[in-house]
Amino acid sequence: MPDQTTPLSDTDPHTQAQDWAREGRSVALATVVSTWGSSPRPAGSALAIDGEGAFVGSVSGGCIEGSVIREALEVMEDGAPRLLSFSVSSEQAWEVGLSCGGEVRVFVEKVA
Repeated sequence: MPDQTTPLSDTDPHTQAQDWAREGRSVALATVVSTWGSSPRPAGSALAIDGEGAFVGSVSGGCIEGSVIREALEVMEDGAPRLLSFSVSSEQAWEVGLSCGGEVRVFVEKVA
């Protein structure tokens, strides 16, 4: 499995997701759908993830990527999309490193 702390390249996540899907890989796309307060990435930022855990893009500048990738792997397995919410007030925020005072909502879906 690739190192999940470093993206593969600066390739556009949407393009990479389509390329991986055409290659027959399992793929999920995570997209920031809303932010509040301090957030490292704006709404519309995306992260493409393949079934091996390789990824391109960013939804947070690194602080929640690990959690989003874990959820994306589950989305690829069961096909059910998820809306994830991370904020400084949640216990999970401290676990994933989002202590900057903001909130980030990320939609994760399987790419067909």
